[in-house]
Amino acid sequence: MRERLTARVLLFDQDGRILLMRGRLTAEAPSFWFTVGGGVDEGESLEAAALREVAEESGFTQVELGPVVWLRASPLTLYGGELVLLRESYFVARCLGGDPSRAAWEAHEVELMDEMRWWSPEEIAASQEMIYPERLRELLPDLVEGRFPDTPLEISVALPVMNVI
Repeated sequence: MRERLTARVLLFDQDGRILLMRGRLTAEAPSFWFTVGGGVDEGESLEAAALREVAEESGFTQVELGPVVWLRASPLTLYGGELVLLRESYFVARCLGGDPSRAAWEAHEVELMDEMRWWSPEEIAASQEMIYPERLRELLPDLVEGRFPDTPLEISVALPVMNVI
């Protein structure tokens, strides 16, 4: 199985809120919340991919990128049927905040992404909605308080294979 490196970003604003997107893997699938980020292009560093993905998905370009705090691996079936193993690296990052922009979204993102907004830690803790990564609620308080692990935490959980475009 091919591995796909992915840079995910835990993007916080100046009020300690995190930016999450809500979307679905196919037009028929249920939606869920997740962090900004995406695949690392050939020859691109994880850091460069993280900053590029934040700019593309949210419009924020003045971003202070921090360390990788979490690692997660999960199988995923890509559009076209290829099964890959996602190797996700979760960066902490900060920006001033404000209204995110969808201006750089591709057509499939416009079709499959429903919403993007800032969440307070309290809103996340109280929410009954599906949020990825699965351990976000558990691990978020330390990040909000500026407590980062000395080495990235492995946060993978056993999941069924999911489909995405």
